Amino acid sequence: MMASSYNAKEEDGHHSGASSHGGAGTVKGKKPDNTAFKQQRLPAWQPILTAGTVLPAFFVIGLIFIPIGIGLFVSSNNIKEFEIDYTGVDISDPCYSCARNFSWNSTTQCFCSMPFTLEQPFESNVFMYYGLSNFYQNHRRYVKSRDDSQLNGDPSSLTNPSKECEPYRTSEGLPIAPCGAIANSLFNDTLELYHIDSSGTPNAVPLVKKGIAWWTDKHVKYRNPGGNSNLTVVFQGTNKPVNWRKPVYELDESDPENNGFINEDFIVWMRTAALPTFRKLYRIIQKKANTTPTLPSGRYVLNITYNYPVLSFDGRKRMILSTISWMGGKNPFLGIAYITVGSICFFLGVVLLIIHHKYDTRNNSADIPN
Repeated sequence: MMASSYNAKEEDGHHSGASSHGGAGTVKGKKPDNTAFKQQRLPAWQPILTAGTVLPAFFVIGLIFIPIGIGLFVSSNNIKEFEIDYTGVDISDPCYSCARNFSWNSTTQCFCSMPFTLEQPFESNVFMYYGLSNFYQNHRRYVKSRDDSQLNGDPSSLTNPSKECEPYRTSEGLPIAPCGAIANSLFNDTLELYHIDSSGTPNAVPLVKKGIAWWTDKHVKYRNPGGNSNLTVVFQGTNKPVNWRKPVYELDESDPENNGFINEDFIVWMRTAALPTFRKLYRIIQKKANTTPTLPSGRYVLNITYNYPVLSFDGRKRMILSTISWMGGKNPFLGIAYITVGSICFFLGVVLLIIHHKYDTRNNSADIPN
């Protein structure tokens, strides 16, 4: 039988005839070393799950998660948000003509206006976002199509960009600055907001364009090439991205601290989104010093310089006005998740408690096996 032919030495790598050939021919055994680790003799702890430990854990988790979830959900619902789609898909939309006739090759700009009404006033600081749908910034080749050394101001990368930027590495025999597909597809619509007062006069709402990018991006990751404060000279010998209307050193000529690679609109766009439907911060409407609401209820007009075509990939464009709370923007998912998990734990605790009292006839000593 197989059991009778078993030989412990053969399992260890020692054959019965190995010793007859002398010490040099002895095969080393495969048995693990006699150590606590290899022989699995290390101290271990394993919880013994009993009703006295499991039921309180379910109830404690439920009682903690449910109030937290309610707080997060209420805080999210208190955030005011307004969204308007200005893609121009329907023929009745004010931007329909721009959406149908404008393309990347268009030489003239297209303008349209979207009237809307705010039913409730917006208090505190108001954040204006632009949103895109069906735009896959998370595509692998798209995400890699950039040169971080060039964006950090490296002179050698400025004139010799990374090959990852192909096919947006050179144009007309000159290196592109900034290179890559991300920079080439920079969102360049211009949005202006006007409040219509009781007399019908439009009043421009001041929009702050600085402070919209992450501090680390603005001061660490992105830098203009050094050597000259005149960016026109610095970027001489480079070409603008294919789809751009103007070179990088003309993004904001009125403010040297917001021009070139450190332009905050450009920096915000370069931080790619994880999902095809996303929003990016465009401007900030700062709270007024007096008690007047930042954006009072009433009629408004959004003036749009329509530069960014999206119908070619079935995309959508929208403008979002939103306040924020201590937890950020409007997002009820986290609160719902906490409430759901807490409710499930509390419900399971009740069910297990009923089962324990109804069917458990053992004494306490029977819970722990000998």
